[in-house]
Amino acid sequence: MSGYLVSDTRKVTTHRFIEMKQRGEKISMLTSYDYTMAGIVDEAGVDGILIGDSASNVMAGNVTTLPMTVEQMIYHAKSVVKGVRRALVVCDMPFGSYQVDRKEGVKNAIRIMKESGCDALKLEGGAEIIDTVKGILDAGIPVMGHLGLTPQSINKFGTYAVRAKDDAEADKLLSDAKLLDETGCFSVVLEKVPAKLAADVSKELNVPTIGIGAGNGTDGQILVVTDMLGMTKGFNPRFLRRYADLNSVMTDAIGQYVTDVKNSSFPNENESY
Repeated sequence: MSGYLVSDTRKVTTHRFIEMKQRGEKISMLTSYDYTMAGIVDEAGVDGILIGDSASNVMAGNVTTLPMTVEQMIYHAKSVVKGVRRALVVCDMPFGSYQVDRKEGVKNAIRIMKESGCDALKLEGGAEIIDTVKGILDAGIPVMGHLGLTPQSINKFGTYAVRAKDDAEADKLLSDAKLLDETGCFSVVLEKVPAKLAADVSKELNVPTIGIGAGNGTDGQILVVTDMLGMTKGFNPRFLRRYADLNSVMTDAIGQYVTDVKNSSFPNENESY
């Protein structure tokens, strides 16, 4: 396995996530939704890849994550898994697939794992869904928790603003995080919460926290890959750092292609049979 930007090319597991926290090594994660992108992200050395239900926004053009179905998540996850050799692959359980009751949640979790081949699943919520989390864990499926801003609950929140700024919500977030840890989740995503709270929660848990808009005190970080590569426009939250401007690169390249076709300079003699 050559090409990785990390020296350790062994397959990353949920156990290794916990080991990384124990030795103080930060965990890097990005999203991916297709085979080609996943292969590039994996080879660059990330520790974990999330097939996020953000595919609803990024791939399907929806305003929220709510429309994603189990079938659509399996499609994206199968594509990603084929492109990954090293990273831990986690798949979101979409809205409606686990909130009804434990039995349906476990059934959908097993289906996603069987049909996609991913390594773990991610669920949004704390005490409200803990019975379902227990059922999925009892079925032998690793679970990543997700607290703070939980996009599947956007209609309840009514806003994508920072969560847990008041004491009551902060106390519940800490309580939920501990509950997920004690129940057996291998990690917990903390999205858009105050940096101090995220750092305090991270110190309280035995398992790693993965932050997005949660400051530098978490045990790892995750971003949406199309955002950090600058493929998207118009989405500029404070927590987002753009590492490239692929939107401009791609637009320029495609524009040049159009020009070359129009003026008959493509294909040239060397590009013809």
